[in-house]
Amino acid sequence: MTETTHQQPLAAPRGDGHGTRSPEYRLARNSLRGMRQDLFHDPFAYRPLPPRRTDGPFVRRLPARLRSAAANLPHAAVGAAALLALSTGALSSGLPGGNVPALLIGLLCALPVLATLVRPVGAFWLSLAVTPVVALLSGSGVEWPWMPGTFICHLAVLVVVALRTRPRTAAWMWVLTAGYAFLSDIVFGGSYYYTNSGPMMVTSAFALLVVSFRHVRHTAQQEVTAQQTVTAHERSRRTLLEERTTIARELHDVVAHHMSVVAIQAEAAPYRVENPPPELERAFATIRENAVAALTELRRVLGVVRAEDYEAPDAPQPTLADLDALLANVRDTGLDVEKVVTGAVRELPQGVELSAYRIVQEALSNTLRHAPGASARVEIGYVLGGLGLRVVNGPVPAPNLVKPSPGAGHGVTGMRERVTMLNGEMTAGPTDDGGYEVTVFLPVASVNENEGDA
Repeated sequence: MTETTHQQPLAAPRGDGHGTRSPEYRLARNSLRGMRQDLFHDPFAYRPLPPRRTDGPFVRRLPARLRSAAANLPHAAVGAAALLALSTGALSSGLPGGNVPALLIGLLCALPVLATLVRPVGAFWLSLAVTPVVALLSGSGVEWPWMPGTFICHLAVLVVVALRTRPRTAAWMWVLTAGYAFLSDIVFGGSYYYTNSGPMMVTSAFALLVVSFRHVRHTAQQEVTAQQTVTAHERSRRTLLEERTTIARELHDVVAHHMSVVAIQAEAAPYRVENPPPELERAFATIRENAVAALTELRRVLGVVRAEDYEAPDAPQPTLADLDALLANVRDTGLDVEKVVTGAVRELPQGVELSAYRIVQEALSNTLRHAPGASARVEIGYVLGGLGLRVVNGPVPAPNLVKPSPGAGHGVTGMRERVTMLNGEMTAGPTDDGGYEVTVFLPVASVNENEGDA
C-alpha cells in the first residue's frame, strides 16, 4: 500500500501581490513613494510664496500701513537670509581674483535662498548643487563640504522649504542632506582640514524639528477650529429643529383637537334634530368621514415629530388669559414689565392664543438675557382683523452690575416661524433710545367671514 504525504509550504511564495510582502517592505516602499512625490515629482513647479495673513491677534491691531507691510514680512525675511548668505559667501571667498569672483560666489550662495520664493523644492536641489561648486571655487581647503556662505544658504533653504511644505518633506530633505554629507566626507574629505557635516546635521535637525512641531500645532489648531465650527453649526441646526418640532407638536395638538370636535359634532348633530331628512343625515355623515380622514392623515404626518420619550403635557396649552401669571413670574426675576391692553378682549382661535403667548414669552426672555436691568412694556391690541402685539424694552442702565448672557440667537427666528405659520407680519429691531422692539400682527378671520366661506 502506498502512502502519500502532502507537506504544507513553509512560507508563501513571493509574488507581485501586496499581501505576500512583509510589513517592513511595505513601509519602505511607501516611504520611497512619499519621497518621490515630495522631492522628485515636478520639483521646479512654480509655487510663489503667498503674503502673510493680516487677521492674526497681533497683526490686526497694527495701523493700516504697518498691517499692509506685515503681509510682506515672509518675503522680507527670505530676502534678509539671501543677503546674509551673499555677504558671508563673498567675504569668505579664498580666490585672489578680486571682487568679481567673490561677488560670484556670494550670488551663488544667495540664489537658492531667493528661489524658495517661487520654486521651493527646486531651491533645495539647487542648494545641494551649489554647495560643491562654491567649495571648489573657494579653494581654501579649510572647510568641507559647506563653506560659510553655503552653510547659511542650505540651512535657510531647509527651513523655508520645510515651512512651505510638510514635515515629511522636511524629513526627506534632512536624509538627503545627510547622505550628501556622508558621501562628500568619504570621497573628498581627506584633503580638507575640517569637515562641518556634523554641525550642519545637528543644526538643521533642531531647526527642522521646530518647524515640524509648528506644522503639527498649526494643523491641530485648524482641526479644532473646524470641529468647533461644525459643532456650532450642528448646535444651531439642532436648536432650530427643536423649535420647529415644538411648533409642529403644538400645531398637531391644536388642529387635532378641533378636528376631533368637528367629527363628534357631526356625528351627534342628526340626533339633535327630530326626524332629520336623509339628505341632512348623509351630509353630516360625509362631514364626519372627512373629519376623521383628515384627522388620521394629520396624525400620520405630524405625529412623527413626537419622539419616543416625548410626553404630552397634562395641562392645557397656555393662552393670553395666562399672560398675567407669566408677567408675575417675570417680575419675580427683577424685570419691571408693564402690560397694556387695548380694544375689546375676545376669545381668539387656540393657535393664535398660543402663538401670541409664546411670542411674548420669548420676547421677555430675550429682554432678561440681553438687557438685564431694563424695563419692558407689553402691548396687546384687539382689532377687527386680528391681534396686535408689541413688546419693547428700554436701554440697559449705565451702572448695571448684571452682565448680559446671550443665548443661541434663535429666539427671533422662532418667533418669525410662528408668525409665518399664521400668515402674520413681524418686525424686530433696536429702537432709537437703545432698546429693542418686537412688533407682531396675527390676522384673525371674523365670524362673518367664516360663515360666508361656509
